[in-house]
Amino acid sequence: MAKKTIALIAHDNKKDEMVAWALSRKDVLAKYDICGTGTTSRRVSEATGLDVKGFLSGPLGGDQQIGAHLAEGKIDAVIFFCDPLTALPHDPDVRALLRIAVVYDVPIATNKSTADCVLAADIDRAFN
Repeated sequence: MAKKTIALIAHDNKKDEMVAWALSRKDVLAKYDICGTGTTSRRVSEATGLDVKGFLSGPLGGDQQIGAHLAEGKIDAVIFFCDPLTALPHDPDVRALLRIAVVYDVPIATNKSTADCVLAADIDRAFN
């Protein structure tokens, strides 16, 4: 069976939180193929030593790239630490990504608690 893929995304004010979360769950994340937007993918890879496929930065099209992979069935779950308290110029892209995840019934976690639930569900068994 092919490895499942998890996308990691974090707004600027949440990148440190994403890195800390990924580092503390490195052993579980190692079971999956990991991808992410620009700086988030680079920072997670550097901190954990995991191979993280990087897309463009979110505002430069990375959110849309991940959305396209969701629609193609190439991503099985999304962990997206979003910042609800900061206005974002690329908010329409973020909303589009959330909509695509719902349309294609892909689990999307927007905070640490939900991200932990997604990992605990064992994507390999729960989301086939």
